[in-house]
Amino acid sequence: MQANVNTMYHHLASLTTDTQGHRDGEGLGLPAGAELTEGEGDGGLRPRQPRTQTGEERPLDCAQVTDFKGPQCKLPGVPVVNEYADAQLQNLVNRMHQRTALYKRKLIEGDLSSPEASPQMAKSVATAATQESDAKLKNEHYNGKLCCKFQKMSLTECLKQIRLPRSIDSYTDRLYLLWLLLVTLAYNWNCWLIPLRLFFPYQTPDNIGYWLITDILCDLIYLCDMTLIQPRLQFVKGGEIIVDSDELKRHYRSSTKFQLDVASVIPFDIFYLFFGFKPILRTNRMLKYTSFFEFNHHLESIMDKAYIYRVIRTTGYLLFILHINACIYYWASNYQGIGSTKWVYNGEGNKYLRCYYWAVRTLITIGGLPEPQTTFEISFQLLNFFSGVFVFSSLIGQMRDVIGAATANQNNFRSSMDETTAYMNTYSIPKSVQNRVRTWFEYTWDSQRMLDESDLLENLPKTMQLSLAVDMNFSIISKVDLFKGCDTQMLYDMLLRLKSTIYLPGDFVCKKGEIGKEMYVIKHGEVQVLGGSDGAQVLVTLKAGAVFGEISLLAAGGGNRRTANVVAHGFANLLTLDKKTLQSILVNYPDSEKLLMKKARVLLKQAGRTTEPSPPRKGLAFLFPPKQQTPKMFKALLGGSGTADLARLLKLKIEQAQKKDENLGREEGAGKEHEDKENEDENKEIKLAEKSPDRSKSRASSSSAEETPPSMRKAVLSRGTSGRSLIISMAHSAEVGEEILTIEVKEKAKQ
Repeated sequence: MQANVNTMYHHLASLTTDTQGHRDGEGLGLPAGAELTEGEGDGGLRPRQPRTQTGEERPLDCAQVTDFKGPQCKLPGVPVVNEYADAQLQNLVNRMHQRTALYKRKLIEGDLSSPEASPQMAKSVATAATQESDAKLKNEHYNGKLCCKFQKMSLTECLKQIRLPRSIDSYTDRLYLLWLLLVTLAYNWNCWLIPLRLFFPYQTPDNIGYWLITDILCDLIYLCDMTLIQPRLQFVKGGEIIVDSDELKRHYRSSTKFQLDVASVIPFDIFYLFFGFKPILRTNRMLKYTSFFEFNHHLESIMDKAYIYRVIRTTGYLLFILHINACIYYWASNYQGIGSTKWVYNGEGNKYLRCYYWAVRTLITIGGLPEPQTTFEISFQLLNFFSGVFVFSSLIGQMRDVIGAATANQNNFRSSMDETTAYMNTYSIPKSVQNRVRTWFEYTWDSQRMLDESDLLENLPKTMQLSLAVDMNFSIISKVDLFKGCDTQMLYDMLLRLKSTIYLPGDFVCKKGEIGKEMYVIKHGEVQVLGGSDGAQVLVTLKAGAVFGEISLLAAGGGNRRTANVVAHGFANLLTLDKKTLQSILVNYPDSEKLLMKKARVLLKQAGRTTEPSPPRKGLAFLFPPKQQTPKMFKALLGGSGTADLARLLKLKIEQAQKKDENLGREEGAGKEHEDKENEDENKEIKLAEKSPDRSKSRASSSSAEETPPSMRKAVLSRGTSGRSLIISMAHSAEVGEEILTIEVKEKAKQ
């Protein structure tokens, strides 16, 4: 068996190596006649010794091998024609050796299954082997020295790795928002610094290089945005989102934004060669304002409190207008002559700060400035005043709108609270109730910043409402046992009908004895179920996510009554669903309705078995066990009222006594035998009366009423000659619906 295994192994090894064309050692630097053979116990390939003409193996000198890495010998380094090809060839040989060793191990162990792994695993193994071989290429020893080889990568491959997507969604892609931030910074640099360099003497021949570097960097950002980013933005056409590259490019090139972008990057800077470094040649860079407003729009859409950013942005507009006014004022002072009059800038202190201070006092019309003297100064000041009034009125109106929109909900809350307070004062509501109402208003506003969430959701389409409802409450509704197995669409309809209600600490959610018509889901907070003899014992505490009252939704006959009090423990936000709403939903889902009805019957049956614990037994009563309830089967046999049956029994006893008196004189000699027979007949009649409870009760009651008074019914039954009489009497009790039965046995007086 071992010989067969070895033969098969060598056959596979020869097939594996011959497939690659290196069985005879060609291409590996082996001498003529040398072959590769499997090293036993060394785990690697080694060159086989060439054989002589007699068939004996001739020893192989390691020096004859030009380039072969094996465990048998350490070969000196030799010149390599192509390092990459040589390394790949060695990697191929090692992999083929591993494959051959794997086949050999499988054959020896008797496992003939294929050693191939799954495609995913094979891919990961191949990737790992390639990474390992690449890592080995980086560090190799040659002649005892460490030579680091860095894998070269072409520019095309680098660009492929950082390749941009074919289309960009401007509303959801956050990387695009970061890019817009970079473009906005470049735009603001040009807007603020170009006027400053144009009017103030801050651009000098000494620092012109720094200004040029910054300008070139901003221009590169503009060009990248226009050529790489904007042509990839998705747009909507006819209700369809367009992602085709050609359509995106065509749409961008036909837009006004493209025209402004092209105008903003026109290289007027080339005129620096003719007119010198004049910043006015870069004023076209301020035309890229579309990206600035687009960034503001996207940033506001993702901010939690967007009104704060709007206030900051409006303040920035004001500061920028003051900045432009300061630059123009310095230009006017320079035109008139620095320090030539009292109105112009006198040249002292920081130029920019002094001019900015003057612009603030002028535009805001604070006053206290020197009066203009010349015609130019008067004209300039008049124009400045008119511009200030127009600009500041616009900015103040915009600021008012921003603040008004930010506080609209709060103003609505305060107006509602004030109207409710006035209403309570008008009708003299107790102060305790007023305080609870105010507490509800304040907690509702603090917790959700609105009085009713449904008002906000009504403005959204049904699909958006459903998405929000599913995210918020579907996980809770799906856990209710009553709704498990129902149609998912029915649960979605239920989510849209849920109403949010906030309960204050101590508020009764439902009371014992009420007709249950609603189901409650605890969204936030806790509720306590009260019970016991005094109704104040906490039976259980339900927390967020719990559901109660679901049985009441499907109870027949007007609903079932609540069996316990449920009180809010702290502030509790509950979701409610009433019975009428559920019935209107189930009309469209008959299968779910059948399932719910089936579950409701089971739950109601289980709920009917649970009764309240009986009050504690006091005194010596606890020594005696309570009376067991009469079995239902026995009750059915007993039938109707016991009063009519007892009256019938009394009538039979009276008739029997009369018969005895009539026959007493005739049959005096009958003796004891006749008396025993009478007793047997009497017993039979009593049993017959007990076994016939279904006879007419009205007839028995009328006959008994005729023979006995209504207040007291008495019958005297003689016991023959025994000398004793049986007196049975029945009287009405003080409690309604009850009667007292009295039985007396008296001895007859002897004659």
